[in-house]
Amino acid sequence: RCHKRKMRFHALVAAAAAILPSATSTGAFAPKAFVARKHGSDTFLVSSTVAEITTSPIAGMKPGTSGLRKKVEVWQGVDDANKYYVENFIQSLIDTAAENNGGKMIDTVIVAGDGRYFNNEAIQIICKVLAANGVKNIWVPQGGIMSTPAVSAAIRMREGGSAQGGIILTASHNPGGPGEDFGIKYNEEYGQPAGEDFTDALYEKTTEITSFKSLEGGDDIDLGADVNTSFQLTEESAVTIIDPFAEYVEVLKSCFDFDALRAFAQRPGFTLLFDGMHGAGGPFAKRVLVEELGFPESSLMRCDPKPDFGKCHPDPNLTYAAELVKKMGLNADGSASDFTDETPTIGAANDGDGDRNLIAGAGCFVTPSDSLAMICDNWKAIPHFSKAGGPKGVARSMPSSAALDVVAEALDIPFFSTPTGWKFFGNLMGSKEQFDQRDYTPFLCGEESFGTGSDHIREKDGLWAMLAWVSILMDANKDVAEGEPLVSVKDIVSKHWSKYGRHFYCRYDYEAVDSDAANKMMDLIRTDLVAGDVSSIGADESGIKLADGEEFSYTDPVDGSTTSKQGLILNFEFENGDAARAVFRLSGTGSAGATIRMYLEKYEKDESKHGEAAPVALKSLAERAIGLVQLEQITGRDAPTVIT
Repeated sequence: RCHKRKMRFHALVAAAAAILPSATSTGAFAPKAFVARKHGSDTFLVSSTVAEITTSPIAGMKPGTSGLRKKVEVWQGVDDANKYYVENFIQSLIDTAAENNGGKMIDTVIVAGDGRYFNNEAIQIICKVLAANGVKNIWVPQGGIMSTPAVSAAIRMREGGSAQGGIILTASHNPGGPGEDFGIKYNEEYGQPAGEDFTDALYEKTTEITSFKSLEGGDDIDLGADVNTSFQLTEESAVTIIDPFAEYVEVLKSCFDFDALRAFAQRPGFTLLFDGMHGAGGPFAKRVLVEELGFPESSLMRCDPKPDFGKCHPDPNLTYAAELVKKMGLNADGSASDFTDETPTIGAANDGDGDRNLIAGAGCFVTPSDSLAMICDNWKAIPHFSKAGGPKGVARSMPSSAALDVVAEALDIPFFSTPTGWKFFGNLMGSKEQFDQRDYTPFLCGEESFGTGSDHIREKDGLWAMLAWVSILMDANKDVAEGEPLVSVKDIVSKHWSKYGRHFYCRYDYEAVDSDAANKMMDLIRTDLVAGDVSSIGADESGIKLADGEEFSYTDPVDGSTTSKQGLILNFEFENGDAARAVFRLSGTGSAGATIRMYLEKYEKDESKHGEAAPVALKSLAERAIGLVQLEQITGRDAPTVIT
């Protein structure tokens, strides 16, 4: 049947070519008189030409920790200086991918986005560039929207893992809409974010580009077409509309016991609330929580994607997920407020592209660092780990708290501290699969910036984290008789702190700081407090003394690569001898200016102090660190944008 369709296509093109005049374009091109659009058994024809269009480099296309993010108007090319911004970046990206593929153009790519403003327009532009460059199979999810975890799953699993990469249109947890952010990131053939070698090469190509290929003329792809509809853009390149859910749901079912979870969802007294923040994760939450597990629709809030995220900032933290936080019986600082028997047992939130998570119980906020440690300690409740006898490796980003470290040590699990950026976990997860070295799977990892995940895919996964917690609750309540009070999230957290101690932890974000000022402050820390002699710096009136400073660098244990300048660490000592630290780094996820992040941590073994709100417990440490680095004087900021 495929052979007959191909013959039919050739015949239609040949017939059409005989009656069409020659085409012209802004550069060299190969004319394609007609392009077939195949919908089921029907074939439609539209005119199109492949063109090579002259362009010039556009400054500033260096990807950060997770792709390239800019204001959406930059990507739209509103100013002449940014004309062809998307085309330049995508041409450089696929040229890099081809170079890494032995000089041969990759043949199968997923193109999907989180649904933010300019999502669908960018998909159309990208598909034309890919087709003109000879990418044979371009897979686009129905509606154009797909969470980042789902893209990773589809790269790894669809048609036996035949996709060689995925182009994801997202600025993650950054706002969307006119005047807000847009971004593009690339995931490689194992579903993992592109490494620094790839993004560095991509950036170099953006500085040298002189032309790009694209299609001229022809109708746009119907992103709302039925699944499996195929649009033949050139004789060798086609766009196929795919089911966005299939592979992701399949991989979640391999991690968790869906039958048991479905039964637990009906348990009297157990309720759940999921906040999609109008991002890409919402439809996936509905598909899994409602359609697969049987939770009521009332368990979902803001699960309809919107181009501007409903005017909200889609970052699942205490500040921006304020509505959920309140519904969970929490104050803005994460401390318990008024909650009742009607308060949901567990609540969670996703960010814009569905990979981050916030976890809370009734009157109990679980910090991302604690959540990671508690998932590790309760691995027997999660089939993905229990089937293998537990995790074979765990990791956290360096700025995250050491809560995971003490659990890993107690359970004798290999532990790693990496730079911020999920790509650094990728090598550890793929150590056996990609490098034929030690196998660390099943693997558990996370970042303090509300990212948690495992080796089921190669991205953090917000919905996975929630299902892990529901599984932990299900296991904790297996012997609780019906009608008796359920073991709560707060019970699990308190028990963990009693066993391991509490790592008080919070983060101060100073967003959109003048870049020169931010760098000046970092240079002061590096010169005076890390490289300099701090022995003469005594304790202040709080009694907190600076012990020493260091700059974090990382040598990858799998491929041997070294990454430097990954955060400045100031180690402190309280009057009673307790250790604490403050970490400073500039975030690579913003689109304008610089975001200064200050991470604060203090270990507390005394159970009588475990109930204090983290921002309160760490206030004196914050003031000491801010004063030492002269943050207010240098940046002009007298308060952080967010404390979480």
